[in-house]
Amino acid sequence: MQGARRFYEFGSFQLDAHKHRLLRNGETVPLFPKAVETLTVLVRNPGKLLKREVLIQTVWPDAVVEDANLTVAISHLRKALNQNGDSGEFVQTIPRVGYRFVADVREVIEEPASSIVEDDACENGASVSGKQSPRRPAIVAPAPSVRSAQRKNRWVFVAGTLAIVSIGVLFFVRHRAPSSPVPMSSANVPQARSHSIREKSIAVLPFENLSDDKQNAYFAAGIQEQIISDLGKIADLKVISRTSANLYKSGNRGNSREIGQQLGVAHLLEGSVQRIGNRLRVSAQLINAHTDTHVWAQTYDRNVADLFAIQSEIAHEIAEQLNAKISTAERLAIERPPTMDLGAFDLYSRAETLLVATSFNAAVRGDVVLAINLLNQAVARDPSFFQAYCRLAYAHNLLFFFGYDHTPARLQLAEAAIDAAFRLRPDAGETHLARAENLYRGYLDYGGALSELEIAGQSLPNDSRVFELKGYIERRQGRWEDGMRDLERAIDLDPRNIFTLQQIALSYDRLRRYAEEKRVLQDALAVEPNDIKTKVACAFVELDWKGDTGPLHQVIDEIRAKYPAKLQSVADAWLACALAERDAASANNALTVLGEDPLFGDDAVQFNRPFVEGLVARMTKNEGKARLAFMASRAEQERIIQAQPGYAPALCVLGCIDAALGRKEEALRECRRAVELLPIEKDGVNGVHMIAYLAMSAAWVGDKDLACEQLAIAIRNPSRLSYGQLKLMPFWDPLRGDPRFEALVASLAPK
Repeated sequence: MQGARRFYEFGSFQLDAHKHRLLRNGETVPLFPKAVETLTVLVRNPGKLLKREVLIQTVWPDAVVEDANLTVAISHLRKALNQNGDSGEFVQTIPRVGYRFVADVREVIEEPASSIVEDDACENGASVSGKQSPRRPAIVAPAPSVRSAQRKNRWVFVAGTLAIVSIGVLFFVRHRAPSSPVPMSSANVPQARSHSIREKSIAVLPFENLSDDKQNAYFAAGIQEQIISDLGKIADLKVISRTSANLYKSGNRGNSREIGQQLGVAHLLEGSVQRIGNRLRVSAQLINAHTDTHVWAQTYDRNVADLFAIQSEIAHEIAEQLNAKISTAERLAIERPPTMDLGAFDLYSRAETLLVATSFNAAVRGDVVLAINLLNQAVARDPSFFQAYCRLAYAHNLLFFFGYDHTPARLQLAEAAIDAAFRLRPDAGETHLARAENLYRGYLDYGGALSELEIAGQSLPNDSRVFELKGYIERRQGRWEDGMRDLERAIDLDPRNIFTLQQIALSYDRLRRYAEEKRVLQDALAVEPNDIKTKVACAFVELDWKGDTGPLHQVIDEIRAKYPAKLQSVADAWLACALAERDAASANNALTVLGEDPLFGDDAVQFNRPFVEGLVARMTKNEGKARLAFMASRAEQERIIQAQPGYAPALCVLGCIDAALGRKEEALRECRRAVELLPIEKDGVNGVHMIAYLAMSAAWVGDKDLACEQLAIAIRNPSRLSYGQLKLMPFWDPLRGDPRFEALVASLAPK
């Protein structure tokens, strides 16, 4: 009876063992795949006591899992079977031993139409030739149950042809009415960079929050994020990252074909979430982006405690609709709930929204600190919340890496979170990604970080962060072309991520490939036309490339007139423009807008407010005021050095301050020490800054030979040093007229 299809009937239920589906009165009962497999083992052995270890070994043959996995599967079975409700008892628990299926079970065997035709090839009765073939009558026999096994009589009977049963998910095709257009039309939005769109590709768009309590928007965002995470673990799929998908808010999406083209996917998943007390309604619809039609939809009305089961069920349904192959390890990862504490999940979702909403810079440092606070609360509620520990480590590493708290204490906090993640799930891709972040941001251990990323990528095939971080590391290693290729791979999975586009542009800027930099920034502006930081960066290209401050000046004036509330976020560019134009009044205005704690500099090299005040005062020939400001700046910087000993960027800043004060010996010693601590070979980005600022300090203290020598070295490497900055910025005034310096400036002039 090779190729026969088996059904098991009990009560009002029917289990299709071939399709791994449980039906009740012809309607699919939503269940985790592992819960279906557990039920299949039980119904095939009715009346038998199956020990827990036997069930685990049978259902999870290729993996080491905890008892909790089986407990969760049994719990879902009981809910699905409405046990202790109107359906009577099906699964009996033998405490600390195992489980027994106690209902009568009838086995139904449906023969194939032809012994040479595989059942999968004759779906709905179709033969290999494409002609319809009637089903043969099936032999139906009762499987032994607790009651029937005690009876000696055995019987068989011939049943009529079985009807084709519904597979339980709602398939329908309808044309969607045109929605309101997205802010960017297809004419001015760059399409995804892939040459072709894979059929097994999907973007999960933001789920609409239909709850009266708008605070549940975080809850809806968490559901979307978890579905993306689940689907992203399937190597046979291409899944777009949340950052890009989040640009398509409900009610402002436009045509699905355009969205599919912009994101480079063949399918879209959209939905809504409504939470009322302890009840939860989640609706999901799968859309074919090529045809702009719905192909699957389902609504889940459950207790809020079933949230994670719903998410996993949706992920499994989508994978099946896209005919994606799922490995055993991928199934396990999808079925594992992130936490059992909904309060902890809400805190995590709020923190995640803060961390993914924007790129890291001084203006959002407070958001990162707030996210850390929320994540700490989440792990306090659930000490086994693995994902929260990974994101906690990420946030601590950011504060350390960007120099806002470059202290051993901050690094220890990051490592404590990573240690907790390793204790919980040592083999998870997220664990190795967190370790890679720490090795890179905490120790500049590029080899170790890349090794961890290789492991992480095996189970996180759709995580753009893996490729993004690899690109950053390669850039620090001086492998700029390799770095850009990996950043482009990240963009393929996250095509509308403004920060990553800006980072690609930044790579072109360091390589002084300004035309390509401008093209990428224009791509970013096509995604977010009103992003003022990108507008400013695009205008800054003209300053670097051609020494022309006009476009930057114009953009700053436009922002001052139209978007004054956003001016602070680009006031550092305003200050740079004012310094290049030797406009002391504008420089002071920009300094005022920057606020009480301005940061001005390059990457990890950040100067405090008194230092900038000293620069402006010196530009106006007010030497007394300049000296007082530089003295105040030095006092602040010494406190930073005490807290962060051996931190090269901080020591470099101290050297520049001493140079401004005329303390030649101290300035050159400190700047040289910074170069020793952070050579280009160790950090291809900040290492060049150490050399450039040594050159600047040498110029300030009158050592033109050293200044020109070090400046020549810096220029030979990718860096922020440009024709425009050397030509216009007052930092280099002491070298003007020196033939060596003028030759260096000319070497960078646009050709």
